[in-house]
Amino acid sequence: MTNTLSNKQGLSRRDFLRLSGLGALGALAGSALGLPSPAKAWGRTLTGLTEPDVEINLRAVIGQEQIRSGLPTTVWRYEADLVKGPAGTVQPLPNTYLGPILHFQPGQRVRIHFTNTIDEETIVHWHGLHVPEAADGHPRLVIGPNETYVYDFEIMDRPGTYWYHPHPHGRTGPQAYYGLAGLIIISDGTEAQQGLPTGAYDLPLVIQDRTFDGQNQLVYATNMAGFLGNEILVNGQPNASLTVEQTTYRFRVLNGSNSRIYKLGWPDGAPFTVIGSDGGLLDAPVQRNYVVIAPGERVELLVDFSRWPAGSVQTLRSLAFAGAGFGGGGSTTTLPNGSDYEIMRFRIEAQDTPTLTPTPTPSPTPTATSTPPTLSNPTYMPLILNGAGANGSASRTEPRLDFQADQAQPQQATRTFYLYVQFGQWTINGRTFQMEAVAPDETVELGAQEIWEFSNNFPNGGGMGGGMPHPMHIHGLQFRVVSRQAPTNATQRSNWETVKDGYVDGGWKDTVLVMPGERVQVQVEFKDYTGLYLYHCHNLEHEDMGMMRNYRVVQPNRA
Repeated sequence: MTNTLSNKQGLSRRDFLRLSGLGALGALAGSALGLPSPAKAWGRTLTGLTEPDVEINLRAVIGQEQIRSGLPTTVWRYEADLVKGPAGTVQPLPNTYLGPILHFQPGQRVRIHFTNTIDEETIVHWHGLHVPEAADGHPRLVIGPNETYVYDFEIMDRPGTYWYHPHPHGRTGPQAYYGLAGLIIISDGTEAQQGLPTGAYDLPLVIQDRTFDGQNQLVYATNMAGFLGNEILVNGQPNASLTVEQTTYRFRVLNGSNSRIYKLGWPDGAPFTVIGSDGGLLDAPVQRNYVVIAPGERVELLVDFSRWPAGSVQTLRSLAFAGAGFGGGGSTTTLPNGSDYEIMRFRIEAQDTPTLTPTPTPSPTPTATSTPPTLSNPTYMPLILNGAGANGSASRTEPRLDFQADQAQPQQATRTFYLYVQFGQWTINGRTFQMEAVAPDETVELGAQEIWEFSNNFPNGGGMGGGMPHPMHIHGLQFRVVSRQAPTNATQRSNWETVKDGYVDGGWKDTVLVMPGERVQVQVEFKDYTGLYLYHCHNLEHEDMGMMRNYRVVQPNRA
């Protein structure tokens, strides 16, 4: 099925810095608008909460944006007003269909009134955030046109880069593609103290791919492999370029594409300093000659532009790799997944005052439970100790300076999830999505720590010509990658070798790429909330086609 919905040649430095938004916060002050009348009001009332610290009106709307030269493009987008909270909480972005950046701080109590003004059902998922069941954006909670859903939750996550997007069953792919997405940045105010670049040197880069028709309207096609566009957009603009100084910048990169995987690198092989992943800063910076980032994943990079001469232009590219799967985008895409192409250009100008290269340190978070004996491995396993963890966890892990998951000893898996095609449908353990169905092996106890294994090698490498990559996302928590087992099939192993050195597995994650033939183990902990949550492939077409399941968190002894 193909849908058509109703160019700039590069951004000016001023526009790009405004678009990045971290140079000068252009947030809305408290809105004079009244709160919408809720048609539906769900979400958990926080214990002891009389008033939230932050209150926002958020809307899904249909509008137009000047993306390419010529006719404007019809898009779906999020808009927001700050009702209550610190100035800068809601940061609108100019010249893009992307929603405003939402800035939160750990411990804030947040209330969001989400109103749907598009002409189909939708709901918002806060990707990567640890929130109650009713605030997670499960598709059973969708609201219709002109209805409102009220979210109540506390920010319990580590400082880092997260995002929000729609999550209706069967329509997540097209809704996100038409423009419904925005960043969330959680900060505890210590970035400057840690020496990290701030302000105009702290740049969010949302990378997406799109296809346009002759009237500049978005064209979307449902495809078994996942949709691939013909043009790369950064922060909602094609042919992105930016003038930078000869100093160090922090890139907060989100792969906001439906199915495309990026292998980010510089043509001269200059290394990246990786400082963060999905769930915030790593235990220590690591070096990568290239970085692989799948749909839904985030990575934070330090790029020192002083390594190149003033006046030069450096091009960030997605480098070639193998094993990305078959077809995509109706097989007519001019940018096959795994090909080599340009992402963005940086024109370097001299800096008058040199700056020191920062040395980041991980962000602190709260205290601890003990580890079940089955989870201990002194060599490779992230040991649970007294200290700080993810999602306001009562646990933390032993620092992992440059964890190489493919060199780790596999653990005894608590549960294994096989990813493959069955009867023409993407499945997890041979099952497809049912709105409230939970199998016995998908019920977990509150407080449990488990090893989940995702296996993309059964049967026949996942089916369909040697298999497809699957970025697996678990709602409601952050996890640690425990191990990766390389493919045993010679072709799949050769393909895997083209991406494996770009994995960043040492940090907290909520989405992990599982290549064809690969087995990946993650350590998960279920805390704070009971209820129904999702796990699924974040190739949005795979998800919409049923490669998504529920898991239920229950009180102990009620599984």
